[in-house]
Amino acid sequence: MIKKVLIANRGEIAVRIVRACAEMGIRSVAIYTEPDRYALHLKRADESYSLGADPLAGYLDPLRLVNLALETGCDAIHPGYGFLSENAEFARLCEEAGVIFIGPKSTVIHSMGDKTQARDSMRAAGVPITPGSDGNLKDIDEALTLAEEIGYPVMIKATSGGGGRGIRRCDSATELRQQYPRVISEATKAFGSADVFMEKCIVNPRHIEVQILADSQGDVIHLYERDCSIQRRNQKLIEIAPSPSLTPEQREYIGGLAVRAAEAVGYENAGTVEFLLTGNEVYFMEMNTRVQVEHTITEQITGVDIVREQLRIASGLPLSYRQEDISYRGFALQFRINAEDPKNDFLPSFGRISHYYAPGGPGVRVDTAIYTGYDIPPYFDSMCMKLICWALTWEEVIARGRRALDDMRLRGVKTTGTYYQQILNHPDFQRGEFDTSFVPSHPELLNYSEKALPKEIALALAAAIAAHAGL
Repeated sequence: MIKKVLIANRGEIAVRIVRACAEMGIRSVAIYTEPDRYALHLKRADESYSLGADPLAGYLDPLRLVNLALETGCDAIHPGYGFLSENAEFARLCEEAGVIFIGPKSTVIHSMGDKTQARDSMRAAGVPITPGSDGNLKDIDEALTLAEEIGYPVMIKATSGGGGRGIRRCDSATELRQQYPRVISEATKAFGSADVFMEKCIVNPRHIEVQILADSQGDVIHLYERDCSIQRRNQKLIEIAPSPSLTPEQREYIGGLAVRAAEAVGYENAGTVEFLLTGNEVYFMEMNTRVQVEHTITEQITGVDIVREQLRIASGLPLSYRQEDISYRGFALQFRINAEDPKNDFLPSFGRISHYYAPGGPGVRVDTAIYTGYDIPPYFDSMCMKLICWALTWEEVIARGRRALDDMRLRGVKTTGTYYQQILNHPDFQRGEFDTSFVPSHPELLNYSEKALPKEIALALAAAIAAHAGL
C-alpha cells in the first residue's frame, strides 16, 4: 500500500487528495509557489515544500517534482487535474524513477492525449466517432476539401488540445481559411504542437461523460454519467449526475461504450470518457486520463469515493466494487463558483475575500481552499470553490441548489453564483430540456441584479446618515 504521496497540485483538489490520504493513513506532502504561501492545502497536508517565487514554473516542472518526491521519501505522486495531470512525460519520469504515478501509464496518456490516435483507437474498438479526418491535416487545402465532403459546420481542433483550448468552429470555407492558422498558432503556444485535425461539428448536442474505474487486474467498471451541457465557450459551468434526459437504454448503452473504450487502450485508474449525444446518436469526443473537476457529483449519487479508489488502484489493489455493485440514487448538481464577473463578459475578478460563509444543510457539500481574508491570485484558474447539492428528485435538487446558492456568502470578488440562480430558474432547465447551446442562447439571464445583504444595507444607510450629518 502507498505510504506517502506528493500532491503535484494546489487549491481545492489538493485539499481533496489530502483528505483522502488522511482517511487511509497515508502521509501527504504539499507543494507551493510564493503566491500560495498561505494556501489552505499547506495547512492540511502533513508536510509542505516551496517551489520558489515564480507562480507557475514549479507546478509545471516534472523533473523537479519527481526529484522532490524522492527527496521527501514519497512512493507516489498524485497529479490532480490541470497542470501536469495529463502529461505523458511526467508519468514516464515517475515510472523511470520508481515513483508510482496515480493515474494511467504514460503510453496510455500519450495515446489518449493525441486526439487522432484516440479516434483511431475508438474506431478499432467499435466506439462511434464523429466523421472527420483520419489523421492530422496536412494543410489548408486538405482541410477545405474534407470540409466540403463531410459538410459544414466543422470543428478544427488541436491534436494535443484540452480544456476547451485549440478549438474553432467554422461554418463556411471563408471561416475555415481564417480560423485554420489561428488554431495552429494557439495549439503551438499552448501545447507545443502545430498538429490539428477536423471533425464534423455536431450542432447543439448534449455533452455526456462517463466516469470509469479500472484496476491493474484488467477489471473496468463505470459509475454512470454526468451531463456537462451547461457550458460557455467549451468551459463547463454546472454539471449534473445523472443526466435528467437519458433513457435507461441510453444510459446502459453509453456506460457500456465507456467501458469498451477503457478496455481497448488498457486503461488503469480513474478516467472519464466524453461523448456528444444528439437524438439517439452517440459520438466519442475524448478521454480524460485523470480525475475530473466534477467527480464530486458522481460520488454523491453512487457513494463511491473516487480518490480513495485511485489510491487503492495505484497500490496494486483490485477494485472495491464490481459493476453489479454500482447503483445510483437521486440527482446531484455541481456549481463551479468562479471568481468572474458574468455581467462583464465573465472577466476574472481576483483579489481578497472580505467575507466567506459556506452553505450547508442536508445534501450540501463544498470543496474549496478559500477562507475569509484569502487573496485569490491572478496566476491560476478562476474557480474558487465547488458547490455540490444532492437530493432524491430532480425538482428537489434544483430547489436545494437555489437555497444553497442563496446561503453562500462570498464577498470581495465578483462570482458566478447569482448567475447560476438565473439558470436554475429557467423553465427549460427545470424541465431538463437543454444542450450545449443553452448558455449562448439565453443572454437575457445576465440581466440580473445582485441582492444586497442586510448588513450591507445597514452599512450603506449608516454611511448616508453620516454624510448627511456632516453637511
